[in-house]
Amino acid sequence: MSGQEESQGQDGPRGQGQHGHELAYAEPEKVKSIDAEFLAGHRFPYQEDPSLVEGVDLIAATPGEDVNWLEDVELLEEDGVPAVFDRYSNSFLKIYFPIPEGRENEIARKVLVTHLQSGNSYGIQLKEIHTKFPQPELGPWVEGTRTVGTDWSPPTLEGWEKPLGH
Repeated sequence: MSGQEESQGQDGPRGQGQHGHELAYAEPEKVKSIDAEFLAGHRFPYQEDPSLVEGVDLIAATPGEDVNWLEDVELLEEDGVPAVFDRYSNSFLKIYFPIPEGRENEIARKVLVTHLQSGNSYGIQLKEIHTKFPQPELGPWVEGTRTVGTDWSPPTLEGWEKPLGH
C-alpha cells in the first residue's frame, strides 16, 4: 500500500468517514434563492388572495407614465411556484393563488405593484437607513409618500477608529 492509500480511509480523505469527523468537513448548506416571505418572515395577504390585487390600475400606478418598466415585469417561477421578481429587494414574490390563463403577466405586475405600494418590499424598508440622497420612501408608485435620505451619514462601528494614514 502506498503512503497516499494509507492516508485515505475507506470512506475518503483522512479525518473523514470511519472516524466520525465528517461533520467538521461538511460543506454548509447554501441558500440558493431568497424570496420575499423569507426576508419578511411571513407571507403577505395579496400573495394568496387575488381579490386584493384585482382592482390595481397598472397605468395609474406607473411611475412618470413610463409603461415600459411594466413590460420588464413578467410571471416567473421560483421553487415550482408562480412568482414575480422584486428587483428592489432582489427576491422573488411567490403567488399562491390560481392565475387565469392569458393574464399571467398582468397578475404578476399587479402583485408586484401592490407589494411596492404597501412598503413591504425589503429594499424599500432599507431605504430609511441606507438611502444616501433624498427620494420618495415608497418610490414613485405612491403619491405623497414621505422623503427619506435627507440626513444620511455613514454607519459607524462602535469602538472602531480609522487607522492612521487613511
